[in-house]
Amino acid sequence: MKDTALHLRHLVKPGQKLHLKDVDPGDTAPYKHKDEVQELLADDKRDLVELQELLYAEGKHSVLVVLQAMDTAGKDATIQHVLSGVNPQGCPVTSFKVPTAEEIAHDYLWRVHQAVPGKRMLGVFNRSHYEDVLVVRVHNLVPKDVWSQRYAQINAFEKHLTENGVTILKFFLHISKDEQKKRLQARLDDPQKHWKFAVGDLKERALWDQYMEAYEDALNHTSTPWAPWYLIPANRKWYRNLTVARVIVETLRGFKMKWPEPADDLSGVVIED
Repeated sequence: MKDTALHLRHLVKPGQKLHLKDVDPGDTAPYKHKDEVQELLADDKRDLVELQELLYAEGKHSVLVVLQAMDTAGKDATIQHVLSGVNPQGCPVTSFKVPTAEEIAHDYLWRVHQAVPGKRMLGVFNRSHYEDVLVVRVHNLVPKDVWSQRYAQINAFEKHLTENGVTILKFFLHISKDEQKKRLQARLDDPQKHWKFAVGDLKERALWDQYMEAYEDALNHTSTPWAPWYLIPANRKWYRNLTVARVIVETLRGFKMKWPEPADDLSGVVIED
């Protein structure tokens, strides 16, 4: 049975204090096994394909999906599994790596604003402007009096976007430290996955507690009425995929979009042999 409220279950309510230690990364309620959701996920993915085509055709809305997570939590896999059927022409994906020299010469939101999807687009950020209150904070790349001001700056930036027609969906894919160890070990054990393994990942893993503190503060400071966060339990990949898909589908459905009328009168058009 489809849980019609699933897209609200993991919403980080603005103004309410969240503690990550109280959130189970293995939560899959109301489902117990992936076999229960295979058909539901397939239905959501079919709906998403149709809704994305309608989004593109109508041309009135733009949607920005932000994915943040610790290594191995499944940002790439979420994009692959949830958005596998959509038209890539209307679904640009942007990955934010270490800033270039040109990007460093501008404010930290400069490169982000350029990548915001325009009308009719369903855009995805694989990592995002939130790196500037996460990795920058954990690695002390800028002082606290600099990164701590960025919460308000990000909120203002996202409000500006939403006031100009961009709907923002932010997902934190939450896995446990034990689950991350299993996934890293799986990469190490499989020669075909060695390319995914970087020794630097272990250095980041050693900073787990600092990252959890940074994520918790980011979620609490920047889950707003106009751009709320969704805290997605991600230990079970099937539940992660289902929940992200459901949030996107229900958001698009809420636009109540309509197919546009043709530019010309087609009633008398005949296609000759």
